[in-house]
Amino acid sequence: MPYNKLNVSGAKADILAWVHHDLSLDEQNMLRNVSRLPCLFKHVALMPDAHLGIGSMVGSVVATKEAVIPATVGVDIGCGMAALKTPFKSGILDGRLRELRNAIEDAIPVGFAAHKESDWHASRWPGWDKFEELHEKVQDRQRKAMLQMGTLGGGKLPRAVVTR
Repeated sequence: MPYNKLNVSGAKADILAWVHHDLSLDEQNMLRNVSRLPCLFKHVALMPDAHLGIGSMVGSVVATKEAVIPATVGVDIGCGMAALKTPFKSGILDGRLRELRNAIEDAIPVGFAAHKESDWHASRWPGWDKFEELHEKVQDRQRKAMLQMGTLGGGKLPRAVVTR
């Protein structure tokens, strides 16, 4: 999928965008502010479903150097991210990015899709008691939430093709 370099007035780092919609002034201001973070590593990236968040855009990727900012996904309801260091070096992916991307997309539901069965960890989450109290009038909310834990996103996006 090709990206565009956005021209956001006052930005101090490149903003690479896979979005195909116009960005509001609020979104541009948010991007400008994120591009000025002293811990920003290289550039800001916007995924195709990016939209206004709180502090940063939901659907943005903000890599940092010597800093961890857990809320840079834009404080979207239901969003979660985990970062971990692995022993792998990028060279093992040479020529295999398409294979890896397809394997991830086959294994992890994306968009409005969900798992066929809930994950063992999801069914044992201690927060379900409070969840039921908050959503007592919504039938089947817990079962749906359990099936969606560990999925990627709520936007309907076409399957991307990695060309490198």
